[in-house]
Amino acid sequence: MTAEGFLEGRRLQMARGVLLQCIMGGYPPARFYGSDDGDLALVPDPAQIHRLPWSLQPRALAICDAHELTGESSPLSTRGQLKAVIARYAALGLAPVVATELEFFVFAPNPDPTQPFQPPLGLDGRREDGHSAFSVSSNNGLRPFFNEVYECMAALGLPRDTFMHEMGVSQFEINLLHGDPLLLADQTLLFKHLLKEVALKHGLTVVCMAKPLAHTPGSSMHIHQSIVEIGTGRNVFSDKAGEPTATFRHFIGGQQAGLADFTALFAPNVNSYQRLCHPFASPNNACWSHDNRAAGLRIPASLPVARRVENRLPGADANPYLAIAASLAAGLYGIENKLEPSEPIQGEFVVPDNLSLPCTLHAALERLKRSQLAKELFGKEFIEGYIASKTMELTSFFDEITPWERRVLAAQA
Repeated sequence: MTAEGFLEGRRLQMARGVLLQCIMGGYPPARFYGSDDGDLALVPDPAQIHRLPWSLQPRALAICDAHELTGESSPLSTRGQLKAVIARYAALGLAPVVATELEFFVFAPNPDPTQPFQPPLGLDGRREDGHSAFSVSSNNGLRPFFNEVYECMAALGLPRDTFMHEMGVSQFEINLLHGDPLLLADQTLLFKHLLKEVALKHGLTVVCMAKPLAHTPGSSMHIHQSIVEIGTGRNVFSDKAGEPTATFRHFIGGQQAGLADFTALFAPNVNSYQRLCHPFASPNNACWSHDNRAAGLRIPASLPVARRVENRLPGADANPYLAIAASLAAGLYGIENKLEPSEPIQGEFVVPDNLSLPCTLHAALERLKRSQLAKELFGKEFIEGYIASKTMELTSFFDEITPWERRVLAAQA
């Protein structure tokens, strides 16, 4: 939209079905978004209008809510779903606090998708070979790129906590500061957009796939979650003596009750399960533990005031609004129904059958399809539309024959 049109308050409308557009560009049948495929109104959030500092021509981006023309939030909007979950907490006098940890890879351009990704050439003329994890000098070869990333983050008002080189070849992680869940989802979205745009300026490719390289750790989007009392700011996961509360236990119990049903919301793509089925600290389970990275739900070592639950299931490819909404909704379900968690696990452990999670997109979608809890928390229209869109993507994947199949199976008798 032109700046003049935006400032005049001209309403921007969009076909309702766009909210269910699949990643290849197609749409599920119209019955999933209304047979008329009528319009939605995109209503900009005044706090999320940003001039884009990397753009050579003056451009701005406005994060919008999708409203039905009758005025209410569209049930197909993932941002609207997150706002609804936050409102349910507020009705109980509570406010969730979250932080996201986003991992990503920086690669050289990859014009031929049949070829593996490669690290970019550094300033020393060499490609990283995988020995730079957690090194203070590991990104020196990418310093111009990261300098502009930092500058753009500051210009967009994106506060950062820590930035580090992760375990993978040319893999990095940012920890965003904890705060309001909607704000953190907006910031995560803006940061991913910023990364890709700045990378293109520097002749690089940023990839937020869950598992872009074989035999290498995948990329996660861990979600740290705590709940505070509105008015006092007290962390309701700790009592006055600093001990865990019943609310803390019930929140974990709700997470355990919902993680298997919601796996397709945390791991939305075929590639997501490459990360989960080859776990490098990417647990595919609903176990919980004190500071054990093999558990899907980890309680990091912290002071009582910072007691929190880390959901380690979501990948970097997850929709931040939907992943945060699903995780918080599961926790609230546990609080409302006083669900008790399993016993915590420590050390090496075997995952009980009732705490294992789907390990393929097909299995995750089938689990979501049967879930009454998902329909109760997110609405039948949203869940059925989401499944329809993701089923199209899965079908598209099965329409292709992979290099592994040609290489290994073609010679079989």
